[in-house]
Amino acid sequence: MKKILTLTFLAFLSFCELQAQDITDAFRYSHTDLKGTARFQAMSGAFGALGGDISAIGINPASSAVFLNSAATITFSDATKENTTSYFNGTRSSENDDFNLNQAGIVLIFNSNGDNEFTKFSFGVNYSEENNFDDAFRADGLSNNSIDQYFLSYSQGVPLDLLIPYEDETIDDLYAYLGENEGYGAQQAFLGYQGYIIEPESEDLDNTSYYSLLSPGQFQNDYNYISTGLNGKISFNFAAEFQKKLYLGINLNSHFINYDRTTRYFERNINNGSETNEISFVNSLSTNGDGFSAQIGGIYKVTDKFRLGATYDTPTWYNIREEATQSLRTYSELYDDSVIVNPDVINVYPEYTLRTPGKITGSAALVLGGQGLISVDYSYKDYSNTEFQPADDAEFMVQNNIISENLKAASSVKIGGEYRIENWSLRGGYRYDESPYQDGVTMSDLDGYSAGIGYSFGAFKIDAAYTNTQYSESRALYQVGLTNRATIDREFSSLVFSLSFGL
Repeated sequence: MKKILTLTFLAFLSFCELQAQDITDAFRYSHTDLKGTARFQAMSGAFGALGGDISAIGINPASSAVFLNSAATITFSDATKENTTSYFNGTRSSENDDFNLNQAGIVLIFNSNGDNEFTKFSFGVNYSEENNFDDAFRADGLSNNSIDQYFLSYSQGVPLDLLIPYEDETIDDLYAYLGENEGYGAQQAFLGYQGYIIEPESEDLDNTSYYSLLSPGQFQNDYNYISTGLNGKISFNFAAEFQKKLYLGINLNSHFINYDRTTRYFERNINNGSETNEISFVNSLSTNGDGFSAQIGGIYKVTDKFRLGATYDTPTWYNIREEATQSLRTYSELYDDSVIVNPDVINVYPEYTLRTPGKITGSAALVLGGQGLISVDYSYKDYSNTEFQPADDAEFMVQNNIISENLKAASSVKIGGEYRIENWSLRGGYRYDESPYQDGVTMSDLDGYSAGIGYSFGAFKIDAAYTNTQYSESRALYQVGLTNRATIDREFSSLVFSLSFGL
């Protein structure tokens, strides 16, 4: 007999059925975007062998020791995301604007006295936004597939007895019970059955086979995705200058994640024989997490004009916590009746660990005295090493196998330059990120361009930059059942402003 729960706000879901923990979300927390000071972004982040910029600490921790004097920088950005989504016969465009604090940091320089071979030490603290999750897109078009396949996929094998409340049991009670004892899949079967989307092959309580109440034909699919949040990092930096030629540094990084997502799906059909003609399905997810990583790096002055840099980023270990809610509404023209299944239940998922891959970066820079500079960074990151932990857990193994089979090692190249005219600085850059997906279609290669200008008042500097990035995605509406894909052409642009102070 089913246990009736009196606390309907908790439901612990099994990992294997948890839609939030899949390859898409694993990649989201493994990927970082171009963020930082206006000077850093204007040169597309090509600072691994240069240093002398607070955001360069995030590329090479030895960068802080290149500063001649202590300094502080704060940066704001106004970012715009434009999405053009194609789905069967429908095309939709959306735009999202976001103004926020992009970076804030300080570096303190301590010059040594006497004949010490370590001629300089530096300590820095920097906050940087690693990735902004504010996003929205809409996939709308006419398809031969329906959301009924989602509910059917989860329902097969679930006894009918689990989907019918007892006399003294509410919808909330049963939905919460299923989440705690049977898993996410049983909850989806319950929603589909109670919403008159699926029907059992027989009324026997031991029945485990179901069919759809929707007749074949065409279905108007309308999928809306909205997300907010960010991935941020606070770096504690220590570096030293050795014999005025070699710079060595280390970062200890504290990471945090805030991510909220809501998907709203609406479907309509006028197919002959359909007992259900409209379906509205809403899912909301709230994620927060914290993590740790470290970086070690060095910069070597081969000559006064030529520098080389190298950095190793350790993996980041995240502890992630998630909560979710669901609701379903259906309408039948045959019976002129609506059904609402809206469990007042927050599904609280078990905390899990995600290890994102490490990264190596090699850099070279040509410094032309006070006139300007040219810099190149190359990075290598194997996304197939992304891993849910503990790795020997049977359900984690399923997800990790999907990750290792679909993701791959990816390279990125950043090129930046700066030309100085008295107190003015003109800057430009280009970046290329190889797709981390084996198929190159789920996410395409990324191209980005940047430009900027700066003016120095001496101890005070002001900088501005413009960045533009473009790539495309092919995204499935759901991981199970309704796996139709929408193609999203993405264009991100931002205006970035920094204020720097000598201390």
